[in-house]
Amino acid sequence: MQEMTVHAPERRSWPAWRARALAGLAGIAQTLAFAPRDLWWLQLLAMAALFALVERSASRRGALWLGGSFGVASFVCGIWWLYISMHTYGGMPGIMAGAAVVLFSIYLAIYPALAAFATRAVSGTGPWRVFAFAGAWTLAEWLRGTVFTGFPWLSPGYAHVDGPLAGFAPLLGVYGITGLAALAAACLARAVVPVVAATRATRRLAAVVGVLALMGVGAGLARHEWTTPSGKPLSVRLLQGNVPQDMKFERAGIDHAMAMYRDMIVAAPADLIITPETAFPVLLQGIPPEVATPIREFVDRTGSHVVLGAVGATITDRGPTDLTNSLFGVTPRDQTLYRYDKHHLVPFGEFVPWGFRWFVDMMHIPLGDFLRGTATPGGFPVRDQRVALDICYEDLFGEEIAQALRNMPEPATVLANSTNLAWFGDTIALDQHLQIARMRTLETGRPMLRATNTGATAIIDAHGKVQGRLPAMTVGVLTGNVQPYSGLTPYVRFGNVPALVLALVALGLGLAMTRRAR
Repeated sequence: MQEMTVHAPERRSWPAWRARALAGLAGIAQTLAFAPRDLWWLQLLAMAALFALVERSASRRGALWLGGSFGVASFVCGIWWLYISMHTYGGMPGIMAGAAVVLFSIYLAIYPALAAFATRAVSGTGPWRVFAFAGAWTLAEWLRGTVFTGFPWLSPGYAHVDGPLAGFAPLLGVYGITGLAALAAACLARAVVPVVAATRATRRLAAVVGVLALMGVGAGLARHEWTTPSGKPLSVRLLQGNVPQDMKFERAGIDHAMAMYRDMIVAAPADLIITPETAFPVLLQGIPPEVATPIREFVDRTGSHVVLGAVGATITDRGPTDLTNSLFGVTPRDQTLYRYDKHHLVPFGEFVPWGFRWFVDMMHIPLGDFLRGTATPGGFPVRDQRVALDICYEDLFGEEIAQALRNMPEPATVLANSTNLAWFGDTIALDQHLQIARMRTLETGRPMLRATNTGATAIIDAHGKVQGRLPAMTVGVLTGNVQPYSGLTPYVRFGNVPALVLALVALGLGLAMTRRAR
């Protein structure tokens, strides 16, 4: 069926190159909205600009290019730090590392391109395209966080962790906030630059009122307590060793790191002490007695609980097998170690996707093929609380954390993330990851502890506020108290299902009404 153009005489189409350039600028603006700047309103303006351009596009193909331009510009500016891991530490030639970042950004841009395409396929008459824009963005972001194990970094909802829409996190999660942000942005675009010049002032005013109402509801929800304090606060010490990545797996660097973290651990007691990911970059069985014995004696003497980052393995007659990126919990007067194995692995860094061995061979990254861990039935017990552990990249996946909590016989009351971002240098990646962690606390109604090698080591309360943070790229110990919380938020109970259902309904209604009109 030939595509029909609604209100063609009143639409002013931009030249394709100019529209795509503006879409690219809007994509750059969206990236600037994320941490460390935290400009949630800029994200709305960027998305509003994209919606206005999509409405004026001459065809669905034109809209596809606009969404792609928006996405490529946003991701190149937002994840450029991948270049450092591939070139500086991986040894890949600079040109190839830069090309890899661009190609990966083009892949990620497929999803906003599809969202723009789906939006343009809906009739511009009435509110249907506005709702379709919200639904399409929600579904596109969910797909980006799911397909090929997912990479939901820079999902638009994260930019709103300090904004009014953050109040929806315990209900709909980051993807739901993304959809609501798209809805608000489309309404703003309709109010300021309506596609039909003759749009009445009352409709423009209604769009603005709708946005304000949405923000008001979000602000009101933020005041609601979905979870409740559980027991007394825990004293915590979070260790940051600042071990350079180019030394981390060298013999001298390994010996230095193990001695340093041993000394940091035994320096003072606390209910919970956490080291960064692979703080001990050897097999657990390879930690020498002069390091392991003082830690065990300290734990038994002080009653402290210690979480160690090391490499797990099964020891056989032929040597170690089944390597895992793991955390080990040391409990007072208990020789049995708690073990958590990372299960959501990083492509290329921790496992090799099929057909890409050649790419990994171009880099010199050790420990690049881990075994995927299995789900841990319960959290690490500390005093009368339980701590849900995860490692680095895993806290990007809110649904998995929510599922782990609701599947626990006794849901954990504190979240903890152990990370090594030294691969990416002193860049915006550190702040972006902290922003992601803050969203997880809002979704679950629980505090999160972050122990990192280079930053951002932080204590985040159950309301997403950073209570303490160490300067990046420094050696230090963050000491504080954290209040555990119990209870399950709606997001923990139902995960992404409510947001996805709403998105499907919004997009489906738009497409159905368009088909009916034709």
